[in-house]
Amino acid sequence: MNNWISWYTLNARDLPWRATRDPYAIWLSEILLQQTRVNQGLPYYYRFLESFPSVLDLAQAEEDTVLKLWQGLGYYSRARNLMKTARIIAFDRKGTFPDSYNDLVDLPGLGPYTASAIASFAFEKPEAVIDGNAYRVLSRLYDIDLELGSKKVYDIFRQLATDLMKGFLPSTFNQAMMELGAIVCQPKPNCLACPISENCLALRNHSIHLRPVKKKAKPKEKVMKFYKLPITKQGAWILIKLPPKGIWSGLYVFPEQDAKTFNPNANTALQLKHLLSHKEMDLSFEIQENAILESYPNALLIAKEKQSEIPFPVPFLMALKHWKLM
Repeated sequence: MNNWISWYTLNARDLPWRATRDPYAIWLSEILLQQTRVNQGLPYYYRFLESFPSVLDLAQAEEDTVLKLWQGLGYYSRARNLMKTARIIAFDRKGTFPDSYNDLVDLPGLGPYTASAIASFAFEKPEAVIDGNAYRVLSRLYDIDLELGSKKVYDIFRQLATDLMKGFLPSTFNQAMMELGAIVCQPKPNCLACPISENCLALRNHSIHLRPVKKKAKPKEKVMKFYKLPITKQGAWILIKLPPKGIWSGLYVFPEQDAKTFNPNANTALQLKHLLSHKEMDLSFEIQENAILESYPNALLIAKEKQSEIPFPVPFLMALKHWKLM
């Protein structure tokens, strides 16, 4: 695998979390980049570090502040687990991150991938990091005809990577494998640029396009929802803060309406389609002027000066921007 490491040394992208051994910065980058492309996640990484330079700063932050900063990344359970883990590290562990895989994986929001990444990148522990890029590289390198998704198959890939890692710095090895998958061994690979193509069994067996073997995606559930933004005479908004479970948990939304009573005004009505990993949502939005808080049980009144601080799901933010209210 020397060619692999040499290739990485020459071709690695200049990413800020690769220039540090600070477990806080590495942990933050790994959580932010879950289900998120690097180009999208990079601005968030800088904003989080600027707002919360240390784990103590993050641990002491208000939930709404963190969710507002997270707004647009989706998968908001990541943000809530970020806060939970920050408080454990800051208050229970006096600001010190654990340096072993077994201790890291027990923290909220840290699965096998994230625990392995922190252990290897921050502490040089020989823990193999298996993400989508690693699956792609290894499945093609060894021409593995196994469907991804089970712990048994994950353990096979992890062991293969662990065996390959011997003799290399864990951080460099893991970053090199993931970078190879991100830049060269993509879903449509550039095999001519691959430093290990001569060892690739899938290339030799003409099965590159069949690897990795992924589970068939389930059809998305189709959902239709109707929302109305009530605005008082004073310009305050009447909003609902969602409970700490569900797709938009902890965020603020407009009160939901019954389809039978939803009569949109043609001047302000807006329809948006929003795709989630498991749902296809058709959302309809409307404004209600001169609204009264008492008409909306369990709702909150948000004054004008506080409206810019409120964290919204992306489609609600789009509606507000469409109405030029945000």
